[in-house]
Amino acid sequence: MKLAVALGMLGVCFGTIGAHAGPTLDAVKARGLLKCGVAGDAPGFSAPDSKGVMKGLDADICHAVAAAVLGDASKVQFIPVTTQTRFPALQSGEIDILSRTATTTFTRDTSQLSFMTVKGSWLRRRAALAVQRT
Repeated sequence: MKLAVALGMLGVCFGTIGAHAGPTLDAVKARGLLKCGVAGDAPGFSAPDSKGVMKGLDADICHAVAAAVLGDASKVQFIPVTTQTRFPALQSGEIDILSRTATTTFTRDTSQLSFMTVKGSWLRRRAALAVQRT
């Protein structure tokens, strides 16, 4: 189920963003690694398991994007970001994508960010994927 949701989100994301491939996508491909901003402390969304492997919906989205862009789902570096640092980290290039709770607002919707959100009855909160517009 999680994989189906992630792949569906990925299709929507790349269906909209694919035509706008630019510096961020080029940098990810050149680096061979996706820098993904996550909460890192939210079980079920992004939290390390007993072996230190990041698990959860947000982590799965990062793995799906890495698989689509780089051909290898393991080519992800998880970077913990807080509510205060998530958008500055994205805008500065510290992270390539943001996969954690966030909502679209008028200000964010008209800013330099592109949002793709997913909601479902089985989710207790909204998960969002944001990428910097190029």
